[in-house]
Amino acid sequence: MGVGARTRVFFALWPDLSVRSVLAQVAAEAQAECGGRATPLPKLHVTLFFVGDVERARIGALESCAGTVRAGSFELDMSVLGYWRHNRIVWAGARRSPAALGSLVAQLTANLALAGMAAEDRPYVPHVTLVRNARAATTHTRLNPPVWDVREFVLVQSVRAASASRYDVLARWPLAPRL
Repeated sequence: MGVGARTRVFFALWPDLSVRSVLAQVAAEAQAECGGRATPLPKLHVTLFFVGDVERARIGALESCAGTVRAGSFELDMSVLGYWRHNRIVWAGARRSPAALGSLVAQLTANLALAGMAAEDRPYVPHVTLVRNARAATTHTRLNPPVWDVREFVLVQSVRAASASRYDVLARWPLAPRL
């Protein structure tokens, strides 16, 4: 296999600019308080399933797995701030995880398992990583994000560059409208 025959990918919820802007501001404030490295605005997302490094030739199979998911759209309230001491991450999370999100993750995980992709062996916790390598927890525990109306999920490629990496959305799948 030649250079560039593998790529790093994951499935995610990709916030619109208004939601990412609020989260980026909270990340900057948390970084000022806790140290570490704030996640840049273009990289803010909720991971649904981390695939990891795969052969580029398998991207089509991943897209096929995602294309059969039948889940509904939902609102996500990312108003809780927290800190994971074990990996030094300040994060924003949902006060409650909507049933439609659980259905989306379960279907995507099952489809990917059939294609030979193993999920992480831990419960799914929807969150946005705001700060990495934080020295301490933030003293704030709540934020007021705009309502995030989740209408699609995406497949994202992490592209490594000399100075930093970037995330490119490779494909999008709509979620069924709420009734």
